[in-house]
Amino acid sequence: MSNSTPWEAVVGLDLGDQYSYFCDVNVDGSLREEGRLPTNRRAFDLRFTIKPPLRVIIEAGTHSPWVSRQLSSLGHDVVVANPQRLRAIAESIQKTDRVDARTLADLGLHFADRLKTVSHRPEELQRDLEVIRGRQVLVLARTQLVNHVRGAVKSAGYRLPATDARFFHTKAARSIPPELLGVCAPLLAAIANLTAQVRECDHAIEELIRTKYPAARCLQQIPGVGPLISLTFILTIADPNRFSRTRDVGAYLGLVPRLRQSGARNPQLHITRAGDSYLRQLLVQGAHYILGYRGPDCDLRRWGLTHAASGGPAAKKRAVIAVARKLAILLLRLWTTGEVYEPLRLQKEVVAA
Repeated sequence: MSNSTPWEAVVGLDLGDQYSYFCDVNVDGSLREEGRLPTNRRAFDLRFTIKPPLRVIIEAGTHSPWVSRQLSSLGHDVVVANPQRLRAIAESIQKTDRVDARTLADLGLHFADRLKTVSHRPEELQRDLEVIRGRQVLVLARTQLVNHVRGAVKSAGYRLPATDARFFHTKAARSIPPELLGVCAPLLAAIANLTAQVRECDHAIEELIRTKYPAARCLQQIPGVGPLISLTFILTIADPNRFSRTRDVGAYLGLVPRLRQSGARNPQLHITRAGDSYLRQLLVQGAHYILGYRGPDCDLRRWGLTHAASGGPAAKKRAVIAVARKLAILLLRLWTTGEVYEPLRLQKEVVAA
């Protein structure tokens, strides 16, 4: 690295929950300073405010969003490395926070362009996304309670009827045997409270769409895409122009197969599962709706059913993932163009030809 770089040195910063270790090296690789500091805003201000411009290498994680924003505001060049590209750290046989910080600094010196950097969303979008994350936690907690009540009743020789989780606390109470009603009553009250909290989150999501993210309305033209999927898609992607091709969004969300080609071997592998797992889960749920008995006729449904019919259960699973990937591409297309969704566009083109 030449002395013409716009930064004075490179700092590898291994972020921890309580303390973070740093390794400060010159552009020629010689050590300037190393140590640790508390992982909080005040400590980072004291450490980095008086410094000339530095290149700081951190790994994507819990603290990386606010750290990257704070250090960037202080004039430093922050590189947020994708953890999947940091095998030198994850597989090290002598792994300590101090060694990790030095490894990050060395990677920043020589291989910064290969770290496949992560771009954190703006702070406002992150704050709005927490409404959706909070809803997700509430739904998971409710599901655990519902499963527990069903298991308790089943172990006593009874069975509760199938019902939507939103109405479980009222419908299940009618079928719980009297000897278990006293035990299950607190759980049903907790489920009712969680359902009310989930409903409040749904109202907050609709309000965000109405006041700040009207583009989500355009995405809801697709059957199976409601306020939750549309807003999660917009807040997770953040910038619709971040992809050079719309189909790249499928790889960004981990909906493309892994590749491990070697010589004549090119095995068919599972999807990468990269990117945001919750958005991927929502897109798969949307794909299930499109391919299900309630899904209206559309090009995406016809394409998916054709591929699902080409084999057994494995083909059906692959078709769901493929439809989820195409759904993500379609959502991005509608977001960037704002055009009207045509369910049978391909059919019209065939007829016109």
